[in-house]
Amino acid sequence: MNTHRAATEAISGFGMDTITLAGPLEAKLAAMKDAGFTQVMLKANDLVGHPGGLGAALQAVKDSGLRGTGFQVLRDFEGLSGHLHLYKVDIAKSMLEMCAALDCKVLLACSSTSVHASQDLDHIARDLRKLAMLAIPFGIRIAYEGLSWGRTINEFTTAWDVVCRADCPNLGLGIDSFHIFAAKTPLDEIDYLDPSKIFLVQLADFMWQETKTFEERMTTARTFRVFPGEGVHSEQLVELVLKLDALGYEGDYSFEVFNDDYQQMPLPMVAERARRSALWLAEDVMRRSMPLPNQMRLKPTRA
Repeated sequence: MNTHRAATEAISGFGMDTITLAGPLEAKLAAMKDAGFTQVMLKANDLVGHPGGLGAALQAVKDSGLRGTGFQVLRDFEGLSGHLHLYKVDIAKSMLEMCAALDCKVLLACSSTSVHASQDLDHIARDLRKLAMLAIPFGIRIAYEGLSWGRTINEFTTAWDVVCRADCPNLGLGIDSFHIFAAKTPLDEIDYLDPSKIFLVQLADFMWQETKTFEERMTTARTFRVFPGEGVHSEQLVELVLKLDALGYEGDYSFEVFNDDYQQMPLPMVAERARRSALWLAEDVMRRSMPLPNQMRLKPTRA
């Protein structure tokens, strides 16, 4: 088996988000494929913003041979009433249709930041159950993620609470390492989750220890995440991945990396950084009982 093929098999459980890369959709998909990735997390703008239209975007994804990890992102859906609720239901239906057209099995929904939304957890759970029911005819699962700046749900622990209240088989959790580290949620809380109800895990790191305000969290999350192993939370990230592995999580990991600097770099360079990160996680972290965070292969080598 050649080295590239072996690396591709090693990182088969990992994928990139299109949001990390600059340029047209076809170029993003090609860069991921060339780096050895077999899956991709897609976003709505990949389709509706394609110059050739929706059909051309769908064909590009199909032609790439990459499997869709999931589709993102439905925002501010839960907790609304009256005309606002009806509006968001309509948006959700459109998102589900695009998700299904891509043959993605997971739609990511983020916790609400809206001041117009109810903070009653039962109301939130009721709306999430409705969303999940809308997804059933499409064969789609809803991964509900607690944004670290969410108005009511800003930690995965509370997101898990409302998922349990909703009690719908195709409604589960979306776990995002950035939001866990930003909110300083204790990683021991992972142990209380049901692995079969974790539908997606998104991984990223960042370059400072604290994000003290919601505004700082938003700015960091949207402009300066880095790949796992490149930031200052490597030990926590190792602990998170090993906890999920020990818990029995067998789903996908996707690199949810928003970074303005990466948007100014050639696509192959960024995809190679992601590949090194995936190899570190797959080989050095998940296959060793004692990970070696100071010997990560993705650390820059001297010329």
